[in-house]
Amino acid sequence: MTQTRDDNVTWLTQEAYDRLKSELDTLSGRGRIEIAEKIEAAREEGDLKENGGYHAAKEEQGKMEARILQLTGILRTARVGEAPRTEGVVGPGMTVTVKFDGDEEEVTFLLASREESGSPIDVYSPKSPLGSAINGKRIGESVSYTLPNGKSLGVEIIDAVPYSGM
Repeated sequence: MTQTRDDNVTWLTQEAYDRLKSELDTLSGRGRIEIAEKIEAAREEGDLKENGGYHAAKEEQGKMEARILQLTGILRTARVGEAPRTEGVVGPGMTVTVKFDGDEEEVTFLLASREESGSPIDVYSPKSPLGSAINGKRIGESVSYTLPNGKSLGVEIIDAVPYSGM
């Protein structure tokens, strides 16, 4: 699954779309029924203020509803198929190889959404500091980006090819 440079479209492989749709169907169907049963059983135990089971079930319900909203948003903007990509230009759906300043070792990863689980290589989000710094850059270009600790780190683009599923 990848997001294009247009944040309104999420490109999904058919496999990723099917997996996310199945998860949504399960959570919004059987999942809601099961959590409602847990809440009802906990209510029957008595005083809700001191009922740990009730509070845990309500928290689980909140997390499940948040995931349902997230999946609904992803699937609403999804386009199934291959994202438009240009070899040699970094973008979502590309396998990118970089070299960080001060390090001779090259690092290869897939620039894609976190929802693309099961990838045999590391996945970096296009919205991460590194992902947004290199997005749109070409092979041979160098760019610096800000690390979470506030320091700046330079990175050189070594290669960028469409992801082939390795």
